[in-house]
Amino acid sequence: MLRSLYYLAPVLGGYTVTSYYLLKNPHILHKKKRLSFHCRHIAHRGGAGERLENTLEAFDNAMANHTDLLELDCHLTKDGQIVVSHDLNLLRQTGHDVEISDLNYEELPPYKASLEVTFFPGHFSSGSDRRISLLEEVFKRYPETPINVEIKEENTELIKKVSDLVKRYQRTNRTIWASMSDSIMRKCRAENADMPSIFTPRRGFTVLLLYYTGLLPFVSLPESVVETYMPSIINRTYFPNNRLMRNRFLVYLQEKLMMNKGLFQHLQDRGIQVYLWVLNQDSDYQRAIEYGATGIITDYPSKLRRFLQRYDGEQQVRGGVQDIERNRQQSERY
Repeated sequence: MLRSLYYLAPVLGGYTVTSYYLLKNPHILHKKKRLSFHCRHIAHRGGAGERLENTLEAFDNAMANHTDLLELDCHLTKDGQIVVSHDLNLLRQTGHDVEISDLNYEELPPYKASLEVTFFPGHFSSGSDRRISLLEEVFKRYPETPINVEIKEENTELIKKVSDLVKRYQRTNRTIWASMSDSIMRKCRAENADMPSIFTPRRGFTVLLLYYTGLLPFVSLPESVVETYMPSIINRTYFPNNRLMRNRFLVYLQEKLMMNKGLFQHLQDRGIQVYLWVLNQDSDYQRAIEYGATGIITDYPSKLRRFLQRYDGEQQVRGGVQDIERNRQQSERY
């Protein structure tokens, strides 16, 4: 036993030191990803707390509030049109218990006059634009804006049509593949591997496992963006369908394991951006920044814009005070 430890201890020690060094210096093994965008302000469904979700009016409002990235969801109609809608079934959004895939585009009903904000129960949005928009309309309207396209259903035709549309509007480098499903994401990447993609939940769990075993610095990662929830919003503004996910101890454990500044910094050093969703309160915006997140996904574009302006102003003031103090100390030396 002691002889085994004699050989094992230096091996483990060497592994630990090497892993830590590569964690801090990932460029030694991995070429840094160079995305064409860097997003702090991200509008969830176009800003579902201020205008009706996924409408052109919502996207216009988000752009007016200096969003860096529009997040949206897609489905395919019966006549093959790609529409922007979170749900396949339109009961929640329109009051009609029908599926988008069963209707031609012209037959789609309008949104309700007001909708409850999914990630802020008890709060509602409204707007004058109640029409379900086409993805092509969004691409035409915001040609230079990065867009996160979530594929909600495993539909090969939908995936191919989204890819074709991305290529037609020459926005491959600023359109993100997103899905919660591994099988869907595999099809997306097979269809257009040049588009940046997010980590699915299973892949995110794998990254956590690799990080806490020290293996992450040695492993290549094809994804470019992490999009994950901040566990502290559970039972406040986010109520998972799985009741086990609401357990207080599990929420606490997730927060400790997932919200790790060292992990976020390593990913960003490799050119992988980290977005936390869906945050709708100033205290949550602040916490996301303290954790080192690249970007914040929100339903309230104007609220996040005001927060970031205040935060940047405070940082400038703090930096100015530090400069003055450094100058004072230098003058005292001489």
